[in-house]
Amino acid sequence: MGGDTFWALKGINLNVAQNKLTILKGRSGSGKTTLMNILGALDYPTGGDVLFNDINLSKAGEGKRDEVRKRDMGFVFQSVALVSMMTAYENVEFILRISGYPAKERKARVEACLDRVGLSARMSHLPPELSGGEQQRVAIARAIAHKPKVIFADEPTAELDTNTGLQVVKIFKDLIEHEGATIVMTTHDPGLMDVADTVYELADGEIINIIEQGK
Repeated sequence: MGGDTFWALKGINLNVAQNKLTILKGRSGSGKTTLMNILGALDYPTGGDVLFNDINLSKAGEGKRDEVRKRDMGFVFQSVALVSMMTAYENVEFILRISGYPAKERKARVEACLDRVGLSARMSHLPPELSGGEQQRVAIARAIAHKPKVIFADEPTAELDTNTGLQVVKIFKDLIEHEGATIVMTTHDPGLMDVADTVYELADGEIINIIEQGK
């Protein structure tokens, strides 16, 4: 800004453990969403390296980054971002189409994912016909449908009541156990810290604390 440099992130050094739930914790403005966007190849860092599956995402071109996001990553946003004119089933199938999932296997995979999040009976409903918690569960089903290696969830429980938010996190833990998912989630909700395998606490763009559960 003007002659001043503002560092959104400073000195970040972390590893995301496979088949675990990693939480990025911090207040608004702490840098956690910026960090998630960089890890998820949505934004480029101005310096440093982001290594994923032996690919340096910070040096890769947009085409390669698009390919990685499409094939190996899933995203769950606070705003849900479902297509309002598509049913729950169609929203999940859409990601399979763009990821190149085999056509003859799509129906079974969509139904399995919606069943995993407890929405088998609601798959023909449009998003406006679903509750906030149900919409978020459709978004989770969509994120896992193409079997990504890692799922990024940015404040997925922020707009939900406590009980519904805990249900969403329970789904994440179930996905780790039964689907082999790796999940990175941002939150500032202290009630969710105990369910994480690792918590990175951020403040002013820096990691100020690391909590390894069970250690």
